[in-house]
Amino acid sequence: MSTGAITIVTGGAGALGSAIVRQQARRGERVVVLDRTEAKERVHALEKEFPSQVLGLVTDVALDSDWHATLEHVKAKFGEPTGAVLAAGGWTGGTPIHAAKDDSAWQSMLQGNTETVYRALRALLPGMVDRRRGSIVVVGARQVLRPEAGKGAAEYTASKAAVGALTQAVAAEVLANGVRVNAVLPSIIDTPSNRAGMPDVDPRLWVAPDSLGDVIAFLLSDAARDISGALIPVYGKV
Repeated sequence: MSTGAITIVTGGAGALGSAIVRQQARRGERVVVLDRTEAKERVHALEKEFPSQVLGLVTDVALDSDWHATLEHVKAKFGEPTGAVLAAGGWTGGTPIHAAKDDSAWQSMLQGNTETVYRALRALLPGMVDRRRGSIVVVGARQVLRPEAGKGAAEYTASKAAVGALTQAVAAEVLANGVRVNAVLPSIIDTPSNRAGMPDVDPRLWVAPDSLGDVIAFLLSDAARDISGALIPVYGKV
């Protein structure tokens, strides 16, 4: 049964994002899928799969100007968002920082992982604070709590560590306004790209997207009304 929730999912056409979108839609909720131009076919496929519940928008969530237009679109279609899952991001690694030839990984990780979360929070929080209602779940990584696990991907690790600190600081800022901000910290998510990149590892040890989605759905819900500022490990069996 629907609770009237309207959830925005950044990176919503990705392996994790699409799992979250489908889970929320199957619960009868309304969901907004946000993703980049290169993912537009997947964005619109999700919209067609759940035509009355899913709104798919192609946008750059690292740009304030795109957020303004996006929120106007959401308001016109569904109303004001009550929740958000900030799943946009990526991974670049494999080279120790002392062996890096340029700053491309550093810039890419800050833009893709940190800037997207910061801009989303800047866009979403004012309205939620005014309405005194909202729950935001940020997708971090295990490296937030265990940065040594990020050897060979220091840029990625730093970008996610910043996201973890941002989550907790912002959660404290809006707690008295009825808005909650939490983060989930998965280890390796079982996605097609991870299977292709690590063919010798048993993916049953990893975190299934639906499993992580269940944790996220809980944090979005009123059942987690007393949880804010949490960094929740979701490590699977590794």
